[in-house]
Amino acid sequence: MSDVDDTEKSDVLGPQQMRSLRESKVRVNIFEGAIRSGKTIVSLLRFLMAVLFARGGVIVVIARTRDSAYRNVFEPLMTPSLFGPLARLVHYTAGAPTGRVLGRTVHVLGASDAKAEKVLRGLTVALAYVDEVTVIPEEFFTQLLGRMSPPGAKLFGTTNPDSPAHWLKVKFLDRIATGGLVGWRSWHFQLDDNPALSEEYKNQIKSEFTGLWFKRFVQGLWVAAEGAVFDMWDPEKHTIAWDDLPEMRELISVSLDYGTTNPTAALILGVSAEIDSLGRPTPRLFFVDEFRHDSRLEQQKLTDSELARDFMLWLNDRHLPASTQTKLTPRYTIVDPSAASFKVELRKTHGVTSTDADNDVLYGIRLLASLIASGSLLVARPTEANPNRGCPGFIKEAPGYVWDPKETAKGVDKPIKIADHSLDGGRYGVTTTENIWRRYIKLAA
Repeated sequence: MSDVDDTEKSDVLGPQQMRSLRESKVRVNIFEGAIRSGKTIVSLLRFLMAVLFARGGVIVVIARTRDSAYRNVFEPLMTPSLFGPLARLVHYTAGAPTGRVLGRTVHVLGASDAKAEKVLRGLTVALAYVDEVTVIPEEFFTQLLGRMSPPGAKLFGTTNPDSPAHWLKVKFLDRIATGGLVGWRSWHFQLDDNPALSEEYKNQIKSEFTGLWFKRFVQGLWVAAEGAVFDMWDPEKHTIAWDDLPEMRELISVSLDYGTTNPTAALILGVSAEIDSLGRPTPRLFFVDEFRHDSRLEQQKLTDSELARDFMLWLNDRHLPASTQTKLTPRYTIVDPSAASFKVELRKTHGVTSTDADNDVLYGIRLLASLIASGSLLVARPTEANPNRGCPGFIKEAPGYVWDPKETAKGVDKPIKIADHSLDGGRYGVTTTENIWRRYIKLAA
């Protein structure tokens, strides 16, 4: 979730930003707290200062993926309104393994799973910047600390809060607070710590989130998950009649959650071509249509061949109202990574090459929650004129999707795996195509 947009262009740092800038001189420096609280900007400024003095090893920028590194780290650094003439001294192409910062080579690493720590082996790290530490695997982070062997090596990391039992908080942040961890400092940021934000914008952010997400993203609290996952869900606000769908710029993907005894569900994700009264683009994401086969409900269990046939018949049908573009087709077909036999059937019989879904559950839930809360994602609902269009499965499942209290008691954020098939299909779509729709949609972080 990008931490910078047009609301954040002040060249004045707030007291907490100034304090963290002065004091972040130790080995590991963590900037944590609410979204839009100014933590990313000041951490990047501190990183730039450290680049000039890094010696004895390589400089690395680490994020969940290289695309998120571009979005959250390099894009702000290359923005003159944020970093003035220094922006011209930062160069990075999205997805590239290296960039240039103030004349120094910077290695850019994605750390989306536990196996990613292998890419660190052999490196000696003099300086590291870690975007969103809580979404980095613990094994990767531990390996990184072990690679920071040169004298004066430093790490600067940012994060929004997570579960109070998250490894970063329990093993590190709590020990900083009690004075039991040498060479570490952390600074907590709240929304009001950012002087670049107007009161109107802050009130807007506060109104968009409720429950768990309000406590974490607005108040910056490390609190346990409980109750409804999407407690902000309101069918009146977050759905649109299928007949009223706006014109789409493109259909980004169709993403499928595969089931045999459980339902199979697939949703089409589109980005709109909407403009405001001044002719400015105001794109939003839409789940425009849904395929669903429930063998128990329909009392018919399909083979992979039969399921793929029905799926392709649906996919080749129209998914948008006649008043909009009816000939658009999804650019990507995204499939549950566990559905190996179904992916083979799609490829061999129908010539469809699919992409494995990004199945990072918690990260995907964060994205969906942020998109829904901000009004950046709407779900098409069936109408009397078109009862078989829209996404009734997603709409039915969203209010009943709840955190598992047994897992919460263990300190783990995990939803109950019941009636979540359309939700999983939708989550696959927004998470796997994030690097595409982020070109149009800005989210707070």
